Amino acid sequence: MHDAGKIIAGLMVFIGVMTFPFWYNMGKASPAPEPELSQKAKQENECVEPKSFMKTSHMQLLNEWRDTAVREDLRVYVGSNGKSHDISLQNTCLGCHSNKDKFCDKCHDFVGVTQLYCWDCHLEPKEKELWAVKDANF
Repeated sequence: MHDAGKIIAGLMVFIGVMTFPFWYNMGKASPAPEPELSQKAKQENECVEPKSFMKTSHMQLLNEWRDTAVREDLRVYVGSNGKSHDISLQNTCLGCHSNKDKFCDKCHDFVGVTQLYCWDCHLEPKEKELWAVKDANF
C-alpha cells in the first residue's frame, strides 16, 4: 500500500492520455459534404423518396430494389408520394446522379465507405459516358 499514490497518479495519466482525442476534438466535427447534383436533378427537384430518407436509407432501398427486380421480376416502385418509378439504378438513379466523383464518392468517402459493390454488376457513370461517346463516334 506504500505505492497507492503512484498507482492513482499513473491511472489518472493513463485515463487522460487515452481520452485525449475525444475531449480535444469535442465540437470540432467537419461539416458534411454537399454532393453536386446534375442539371436534370436540379430541374426535376424530386427523387424517388424525400432527401432525408435517401441520406439515411438509400442502401436499404437499393437492396430492396435489387431483390424485387431480380427475384420477383417486379420493375416498378411506388414512392411515398404515390409516384411510380422504374426500378433501375442505371436509368432512374444515375439519370440525375450521373457524376460518381461529385455525388456518390463525396459522401461515401466522408463516412469511410470504400467497399461499394454497386459497380460489380452496373457500369460506373463515367464508363457509361465513355460508351455513349464511343457509340456516337461509330
